[in-house]
Amino acid sequence: MFVLDQCHYYTTESHYITAPLSIEEASFPLAYIMIIGHDFNTFERIFRTIYMPQNVYCIHLDKKATFNFKLAVGKLLECFPNAFITSKSEYITYGGISILRAELICMKELIASDVHWKYTINIGDHSFPLKTNKEIVQYLKALKGKNITPHLQSIQKSTERVKYVHTEHRTRTYSSVLKKHKKKSLPPNQLKIYFGSPYVALTRQFVHFVLFNKIAIELLHWSQDTYGPNEHYWITLNSIPGVPGSMVQGVSETSLTAVKWVFQENIHNGCHGHYWQDKCVYGPGDLEWLYNSSSMFASKFEFDKYPLTVECLELRVRERTLNQSEVQVELDWNFFPHYTYVLEDSTKEQQ
Repeated sequence: MFVLDQCHYYTTESHYITAPLSIEEASFPLAYIMIIGHDFNTFERIFRTIYMPQNVYCIHLDKKATFNFKLAVGKLLECFPNAFITSKSEYITYGGISILRAELICMKELIASDVHWKYTINIGDHSFPLKTNKEIVQYLKALKGKNITPHLQSIQKSTERVKYVHTEHRTRTYSSVLKKHKKKSLPPNQLKIYFGSPYVALTRQFVHFVLFNKIAIELLHWSQDTYGPNEHYWITLNSIPGVPGSMVQGVSETSLTAVKWVFQENIHNGCHGHYWQDKCVYGPGDLEWLYNSSSMFASKFEFDKYPLTVECLELRVRERTLNQSEVQVELDWNFFPHYTYVLEDSTKEQQ
């Protein structure tokens, strides 16, 4: 367990930002949801980059994660009063209802948080921000209370995911979702099912609707034996007229999270790392593409496999963050001491 002195040493030596950098950011706190189960090094880098003291962070640990991983994450989060591990956990299965359940556990606990956050953002365990906290806040404020549930053309064709019954199958070492030769009933309340990205940004009012509205609860129950329910649940609810923050047909033209899919190489000119489940794990050769992306986040990264990719992106985001600061930049917030940051209204040089 960390003691106070150890936490101070860790946050200082690891260059965590310990104060809001602008009034705008302080008055628009965000809530992050992360579902993790392995790869502590990547998690630590992601957490440090998205961390701001005015935000709140809900971490769901996969029930099958190793003891050492859970211990390491727990020790890290002890140093941050605005970050916590969920009180309940799920055995996470890719493509299963367990991911959606884990996110809903986080949402329920975030609603009870003392932080009155404006939006919650669920990022993958290997997603990384491409923009600063200030840029993300300004991006969300411009939506004027609308949710982001991006439509993905590649998933639109996957109607069999909700046409047939699917069940999670788990052994000691492996878990998967199996398709049954049994058709599902029609969706409740005559809902039209849309398909989209699992990565979303949702208003506090919409989250309250999801947790307590009968229509949302019935759709969750119906979705339990579908494949990849987190890829239809959010966007379907967001398509309902009158739902808090809903968009027309539940479709947003804005991409929240950039992904290089193997079947879209004609668009992104290939992956310079390697593919995992049709998704690019970014290598250093992908940095220019990432720098030019308009998305808030990108997926997927592995620090141990391609450390340079993560380090370069982390440095770029930190430099932009400190250059945008409207308060005096503390020396230990900088990865490289004695660096000069140019602010909007003045030049402040670290001694």
